Amino acid sequence: MPDCLMSNDEKELCEEVRAFVREDVDRQLLQDMDADKIRYPREFLEKAAARNLLGLRFPVEYGGRGLPWTSEIVALEEIGVLGTSLGCLYSLVSIVGEAINYFGSEKLKGKYLRPTIEGRLTAAEALTEPHGGSDFFGAACTARKDGDCYILNGQKRFVVGAEGADYFMVYARTDPEGPPHQSISAFLVDRGPGVKVEYLYDLMGTRGGGTGRLVFNDVVVPAENLLGEENAGGKIFYRMMIPERMTSAGGALGMSRAVLEIAARYSRRRKAFGTTIKNFQAVSFKIADSITLLDTARAIVYMAARSVDRGDPAGRSRRLVSEAKKVSTENAWKVVNNAMQVLGGIGYTSVYPIEKMLRDVRLIMIWTGTNEIMDLIIQHEYYKELAEESHNKRDIEMDAPAADMVDEKIYE
Repeated sequence: MPDCLMSNDEKELCEEVRAFVREDVDRQLLQDMDADKIRYPREFLEKAAARNLLGLRFPVEYGGRGLPWTSEIVALEEIGVLGTSLGCLYSLVSIVGEAINYFGSEKLKGKYLRPTIEGRLTAAEALTEPHGGSDFFGAACTARKDGDCYILNGQKRFVVGAEGADYFMVYARTDPEGPPHQSISAFLVDRGPGVKVEYLYDLMGTRGGGTGRLVFNDVVVPAENLLGEENAGGKIFYRMMIPERMTSAGGALGMSRAVLEIAARYSRRRKAFGTTIKNFQAVSFKIADSITLLDTARAIVYMAARSVDRGDPAGRSRRLVSEAKKVSTENAWKVVNNAMQVLGGIGYTSVYPIEKMLRDVRLIMIWTGTNEIMDLIIQHEYYKELAEESHNKRDIEMDAPAADMVDEKIYE
């Protein structure tokens, strides 16, 4: 991230995370994960925790550093160069931790949040169901109250970390007769009796994170593991869209930067027709386009982070976060394709990590809400802002020469 976007403390954090990525993440780990020889790299999270790099935004009393979103974006970009699998596992501490920190009891924070930040427990989020993707409130997983516990039944799929997480944040329907938005609750569910990993997906990319389908069969969940209030899971879901999408956006910056640097270095070395290929506009303009795409994404991601940190109105932050996720992931896709085009045929092989990044990047335009859902939120929140904004601005519409011809302004 450019220095102009970082405070001095954030520059130091950037160097901390770079050191971790450089020194503690072995290239063999990345290769074994991509080959599905490693299904859940728990050691990666333990090493990050040993450097106090997990859960940066959470209070110091629970092991975090109490940092703002802008700082976490700095860290996420550096982790992002490792690809989506490790980036997602790193982000899950921030994602699940958000729910515990804002909606969990002090007991749950002590039992789950602190040991997760310290690397002693690992978490996963069970959100998507086999019969629903974007239709979150159509969830069929159920949790029936039974004395001082709930009985959980149902399935969740595409759960990153299903193979190795110690506990799961699970949304389930607690009022079968209630309206969709007021009948879902969120729970922390330990791996144990009745929790089964039924299937691990053979993914195109983003491998090695233990992504699978979870089946819950009469799982006993203590009532104290309820997050927030019963049937108020919608409130938690909307809050969770911030860390889910901001972490995706931050990681996308790192992947964009990594492939851009590879392509630019290659263009300075590779020769054709008697000169380095960077001297051809067909190549150098792809580099220029990629630089602009990356910096554009950085700017909007940082703006969204500032909006959340400032406590802007929820609708505005929700719009900016959605824009950040959409722009950063779509720009990453363009950058990685530009990089492959610059490298040509060799970029399509395993000699360079471009082909792996292309496989990884494709997913981030889908997960944590497809980019089409981002469009839906962006326009919805903008129209709301437009209708609610004050009328103390200049009415530009009246600057047209024939603006007074009201008979020509026909809307029906």
